[in-house]
Amino acid sequence: MKKKIVFATNNTHKLEEVSAILGDKIELLSMKDINCKADIPETADTLEGNALIKARFIFENYHSDCFADDTGLEVEALEGAPGVYSARYAGDTHNSEANMKKLLHDMEGIENRKAQFRTVFALIVDGKEHLFEGTVKGEIVKNRKGTSGFGYDPIFVPEGYTQTFAEMGNELKNKISHRAVATNKLCKFLMK
Repeated sequence: MKKKIVFATNNTHKLEEVSAILGDKIELLSMKDINCKADIPETADTLEGNALIKARFIFENYHSDCFADDTGLEVEALEGAPGVYSARYAGDTHNSEANMKKLLHDMEGIENRKAQFRTVFALIVDGKEHLFEGTVKGEIVKNRKGTSGFGYDPIFVPEGYTQTFAEMGNELKNKISHRAVATNKLCKFLMK
């Protein structure tokens, strides 16, 4: 029997990406599947803290094994910004286009384009908390490229590649991304 676990997110893009990476190894339930309509506030100042807030909410209110994530794009020349504020870098509207526009504006004239995507998963199984991290280093390009993916994908080129995440398509991205690294660690732990 496959293990069932709730992914505490309302982001359909994240749900699809993690589901594609997990394949048929684990049955992934969404917040909708457990009738959770909550918009869990991300009030921590770290990725780990935000992931734990969301996972604890689901575990405490729905008594289900679950995991949650938080992801940040950390730009070296901006001292790690936007970081934990990546989804709301241009304001509380969570608008990807506005976030990219602001980041590209903030990077104008800056030669150091180094950045990394970092995902942290907080897993709660049988009341015990576990953290898993995935990181992919790369750089910010000067102009948007590609139409696949979501978030900052059109302006991030991972190390060792010449295409942005948005240009390479989901199949390759789902093998090399920060979320793929974290998901594979999570899956390995759950399959023990």
